[in-house]
Amino acid sequence: MYRPALSVMLVFGLAAGLGAPARASADAVRPGAAVFPTTIRLPNGFQPEGIATGPGPVAYIGSMADGSVYRADLRTGAGAILSRGTGTQALGLKSDPSGRLFVAGGAGGDARVLDTRTGRVLASYRLAAGPGFVNDVVLTQGAAWFTDSTNPVLYKLPLRGGRLPSAAVPIPLTGDLVYRGGEGSAAFNANGITPTPDGRGLVVVQSNTGGLFRVDPATGATRRVDLHGESLPEGDGLLLRGRTLFAVQNRFDTVAVLRLNAAGTEGRVLRRVKDARLDLPTTVAAFGSRLYLPNIRFFATGPTPHISYNAVAIPRP
Repeated sequence: MYRPALSVMLVFGLAAGLGAPARASADAVRPGAAVFPTTIRLPNGFQPEGIATGPGPVAYIGSMADGSVYRADLRTGAGAILSRGTGTQALGLKSDPSGRLFVAGGAGGDARVLDTRTGRVLASYRLAAGPGFVNDVVLTQGAAWFTDSTNPVLYKLPLRGGRLPSAAVPIPLTGDLVYRGGEGSAAFNANGITPTPDGRGLVVVQSNTGGLFRVDPATGATRRVDLHGESLPEGDGLLLRGRTLFAVQNRFDTVAVLRLNAAGTEGRVLRRVKDARLDLPTTVAAFGSRLYLPNIRFFATGPTPHISYNAVAIPRP
């Protein structure tokens, strides 16, 4: 997920109407019908970052400002705050069939799991031993995996029998993925994360270099994915469907569409998709034949409590 500078990460004091349900967008006004609008309006000042969809026609959108989570009905675009912020951010999100939402805590260096029905916090985890930036999360069979953009480590939550663990397991990253320092967005390394098509590994994108890497989940050993001369600069959220990988390139307002081999060791960029409504998108989730992307809008506006925000739907390429 995109971060312009750590100094503007935690921006509190959202607009007074944050908890009120947002109205559906204009293209949702069709009495008696579920029309699945292409724009979901969010509360002013919300600063959307992560998004997860399902089960069913629902989206969960996390706030970079105060960690609140908004639940939207994809059929109408209407929604409301599900869970108010706990003091750390709500960046990468993933929901599971058991009604749980896994939330990456960004600069708080933590993670939490919410009940998608009530918004109640089911469990909280301190992940980074010191300063960290827990950026994104993916669910695989038997585990939840979190990236840290400033520390070369993945955090694993083992989900044996679906049960939440008492603590996370750090998996240090070694091999081809080498972390770099810097200021602002140049300081962000591992970001989006997804399984490999065969389910035996993980794939992460390094935002500041544009590299894509396969990770051995047992050892943390990384290997650069051969993209045949291509790269993914400003790579952010990742989404895998079959062997098709969708990679958000935030500052380019672009979704790159790649085809991976089964092992996730090689891939080709098939095309890059743009839309006039993309405004520094951070990540991507799918429902039906659409991709849904939240717009953080930092370059255009700066993070303020009065700016309007949204998530937009585009046809899945």
